[in-house]
Amino acid sequence: MGEFFSSLFGTTGLVGTDWGTMLMWIISGALLYMGIFKQYEPLLLVPIGFGVLLANLPAAGLAVVEADMVLNPDGSLMNFAEIAANYGIINLLYYSLIKTGLLPPIIFMGVGALTDFGPMLRNLKLAFFGGAAQSGIFTVVILAVIMGYTLPEAASMGIIGGADGPTAIYTTIKLAPHLLGPIAIAAYSYMAMVPVIIPAVAKLLMKEDEFKIHMRNMDKQFPPKYEIKHLRTVKILFPIVLTLVVSILVPSSAPLIGMLMLGNLLKEIGANTARLADAASGPIMNTATIFLGLCVGATMPAEVFLRWQTIGILVLGLFAFAISIAVGIIAVKIYNKSSKKKINPLVGATGLSAVPMASRVANDLALKYDKSNHILQYCMSSNVSGVIGSAVAAGVLIAFLG
Repeated sequence: MGEFFSSLFGTTGLVGTDWGTMLMWIISGALLYMGIFKQYEPLLLVPIGFGVLLANLPAAGLAVVEADMVLNPDGSLMNFAEIAANYGIINLLYYSLIKTGLLPPIIFMGVGALTDFGPMLRNLKLAFFGGAAQSGIFTVVILAVIMGYTLPEAASMGIIGGADGPTAIYTTIKLAPHLLGPIAIAAYSYMAMVPVIIPAVAKLLMKEDEFKIHMRNMDKQFPPKYEIKHLRTVKILFPIVLTLVVSILVPSSAPLIGMLMLGNLLKEIGANTARLADAASGPIMNTATIFLGLCVGATMPAEVFLRWQTIGILVLGLFAFAISIAVGIIAVKIYNKSSKKKINPLVGATGLSAVPMASRVANDLALKYDKSNHILQYCMSSNVSGVIGSAVAAGVLIAFLG
């Protein structure tokens, strides 16, 4: 009887459970808690958190395996049927959808279909502060190299500062795929913490009177000299022209920029392409998000995630995030010194790609100091330009290091 129960115990997953596995269960629980109960980026953190759980189920074989395990003796990649047969559905999804770089551009198409570039086009001056915020990316690249990381690894860490999950994943797939799990977790976790990070950095760098700069009153005092006529036509031409210009200057950014602008073009055309825009921002994007989050989470079994390198990624990622916000704020403060028409520095804080969360957080922060100071539309100018800026920054890094 004792031998029977011993054999029965040996068939359970308890045999392969160690402290590292249990710690990953806790990390999975934390991600699920943030997504479900705190409602921080639930569409992303819930599938990622559950993917972490699946990857750390003892003896279940649901973790993504190392790349060399899916190679044939001649060094070529197994076909997808062989990967599915040998390593299961999670690895099939990962190597067909993630490793190929398919899903991030598809998600970008959905983001484009949900994005209105109107605020940016009406306030082009504010869009430059979205570019300034990308400096956090390159600051951390330099810092990571000094700390001993390779240039491709450093670039993958730095892109976290753009606050754009699909861009971070796409860049990491191209440059440092072995770091995909920790970098995705850092990128999406810090995106979820935008309501905490932006106020913390803003309160550190801004004075009370700067929080109270009233953008609408400034517009009344100093009305814009030029207004865009035929805005609808401009909004239709914008994605076409931008795709052409950016792709010529930075060809490696074309997959992200091109899909982003395709989604936006489908939206701006109107009724004739409404079904396509709805599909891009609805079922297609939602399906891609589920598989992306699940597969990213599954890249993090305990033996891969619980390394000192992971701690370094989380620390540098947070630093990149904070630097991006800080530089955007400082850029506005510098501009204000030489301009009569003042800009609320919170506009610079939203140069991240976390659309529209960053803008909403900045708007709420401004309203705490002045209940009539609605700056959402101004923040969106910087915010949506940050989406473009992070994709271009990723393209530059991939072009030089890929």
